[in-house]
Amino acid sequence: PWHAADLHQICRYQPDAILVPKIQSGAEIEAIAETMQQWDPEAKTRLWVMIEMPRAILNLHEIARLGETTRLSAFVMGFNDLAKEMRAEHHRPNFLAVMSQAVIAARAYGLTILDSVYNDFSDPDGLERECLEAKRIGFDGKTLIHPSQIDTANRVFAPSEDEIAEASAIVAAFKDPVNAGKGVIVVDGKMTELLHLKQAKQLLAVSEAIEALNA
Repeated sequence: PWHAADLHQICRYQPDAILVPKIQSGAEIEAIAETMQQWDPEAKTRLWVMIEMPRAILNLHEIARLGETTRLSAFVMGFNDLAKEMRAEHHRPNFLAVMSQAVIAARAYGLTILDSVYNDFSDPDGLERECLEAKRIGFDGKTLIHPSQIDTANRVFAPSEDEIAEASAIVAAFKDPVNAGKGVIVVDGKMTELLHLKQAKQLLAVSEAIEALNA
């Protein structure tokens, strides 16, 4: 699904990332990354890969770990092709186990992970349900096929006002001199640990990045 000449032409324009379909193994990632390095030695262009083949699912760890040593930075799930390869119905519950496995692999090696497309762009409610489901599982966002889907995806995956307020309260509580050095405190009646502080900081960083883009 990829050719060195194509990568050369694309890298000339220094896009933020190149998305390569039908990846099956870590060896492919290494070959692609090496080819990209020839034409883009400063690694300005990142590598995103489609996770849509049965062998890719079986090789998730092998593929994801290359995020530590190559320009690989993101997984994009492709359930249209995976359903075809599985000879299965394109039925969301069929992919929930794969979604969790892929999120775990991505998080283990610091990769971004995006959910598969929602094919019916005339069904905003269905799109919202899938976005909410993906967010609960741990996805960073969703790939889209139509401009009408952008607002829904942005709204669901962006931190809500309540989430931002809660995260801000956690950060402020740990900064309070009264709580200096503590690993566990109470915030708004809830036990709050350092892991919650880390999550709060991550959420606020996402919110600030969105604000910067909007500005």
